Amino acid sequence: MSQSVARALSLLDRVAAGTSTLTELAEAEGVHKSTVLRVLRVLEDEGYVHRDGEHRYALGAHLFRLAQQALDSVDVRALAAARLRRLRDETGQTVHLAVLDGAAVTYVDKLEPRETAVRMSSRIGQRAALHCTAVGKVLLAGIVPGERADLVAGLDLPALTPRTLTTASALLAEVALVERRGWAEDHAENETYINCVAAPVLGPDGRTLAAVSVSVPDVLLPRERVLDLVPPLLSATADVSRDCGYRPHLPEEPS
Repeated sequence: MSQSVARALSLLDRVAAGTSTLTELAEAEGVHKSTVLRVLRVLEDEGYVHRDGEHRYALGAHLFRLAQQALDSVDVRALAAARLRRLRDETGQTVHLAVLDGAAVTYVDKLEPRETAVRMSSRIGQRAALHCTAVGKVLLAGIVPGERADLVAGLDLPALTPRTLTTASALLAEVALVERRGWAEDHAENETYINCVAAPVLGPDGRTLAAVSVSVPDVLLPRERVLDLVPPLLSATADVSRDCGYRPHLPEEPS
């Protein structure tokens, strides 16, 4: 990758994370402001960033168009949409669709209840941690054990709540359980007031393509009643998996 392309991508990441002025960006990159300004001017001309009246940079409209096109190209999102709407309506709770994105998960769809006084802060395109989300555990369970262990060994495991798993051994044990039973739980591990259950969407070869979760603030349902949502969740992910080409292996009949 050329140095200028690498610098442009790095600057886009920094702007997305909230670093917004030329001085801040130059300091973060460790280079002179003139170097950063040359790259920013190209990005601004192409619509990848824009500068406001206070000379602060933000992501530009062209980048959002590309992001939407990328999301639309994820086949599982389109194939799952109708069934996930039914799951949302059946449970009356927020439904997420997430995919593995390097060492994190990215939400590629979110369906909120039609009528609720409680709105969750998650959004389409947002990244979340693998170790403390139900979708993250499902996606880890879909990786072969050797690669899974390597990925977990490289993760930061911050304690976001008192219930967060913060050691590789504890996380790997939890993910092994998820693999055996076919669904995962986030018991107030990412946010203290939210419980989630999640299950995988499988592709034609049986590999995990995505994860679907049902997320519920504890002011709406206690954890025990959130676990009651596992059967409709599994029904939905089975339907989406079938639409994605997955066919469960059937044992051969004895001759």
